[in-house]
Amino acid sequence: MAARIRPIAARCSPAGVAACVRGVSRSFGPRTVLDRLDLDIAEGEFVAMIGRSGSGKSTLLRILAGLDQEVTGSVEVRGPVSVAFQEPRLVPWKRVLANVSLGLRAPSPDEAARDALAEVGLTELASAWPLTLSGGEAQRASLARALVRSPALLLLDEPFSALDALTRISVHRLVLSLWARHRPAVLLVTHDVDEALALADRVLVLGDGRITHSSPITQPRPRHRDHPELAALRLRLLTELGVPAGETD
Repeated sequence: MAARIRPIAARCSPAGVAACVRGVSRSFGPRTVLDRLDLDIAEGEFVAMIGRSGSGKSTLLRILAGLDQEVTGSVEVRGPVSVAFQEPRLVPWKRVLANVSLGLRAPSPDEAARDALAEVGLTELASAWPLTLSGGEAQRASLARALVRSPALLLLDEPFSALDALTRISVHRLVLSLWARHRPAVLLVTHDVDEALALADRVLVLGDGRITHSSPITQPRPRHRDHPELAALRLRLLTELGVPAGETD
């Protein structure tokens, strides 16, 4: 049975849930990547998912995006979904403005795209070609393209991993400001425990095809890694990932 992506029904989850996953399994040949996985993401919640390489994080994201329906179980999503991938995936033969407005169904697509570019600080690069952008600028354009569609669920597939440290901090701040302004539910897939702790309301660990750990984070942002609560949670998450105690720094 293929996963069903449709408006959330009361039988799946209480009101206020943006995405609901029930009993979802996905196999590639003899290998089971997701095994009867359950997950709820609340409206406006910022969730980070970590796990070892090959644990199925990006597979789950693709399922939520409707890009992979060769699964069993049920996936129910409320409202539009947008994705920002690890690679910005801008169309090289279209200028930045055209990339952001591409396929956009709005009364004035270019005007909406210009507003989105202004939000990510790229107004002056609207007519630039994608190949002339820096890595951070390209990722900002990718975020503008995702947010211009006013998603109820924003999926981020390791969008910061290719950025240098200073640019990553800048884009982290941008993502948090955009999230605070628009309040979509967010699922961030990342390998970086510190990134998850800095950004998310809740951190999940994916392992053996299921959610093996879930921790809320109550510390206000901006957060400091050396805060006792965050330091303890960091150690717990690294332990969940199988990192020995002596290798956590």
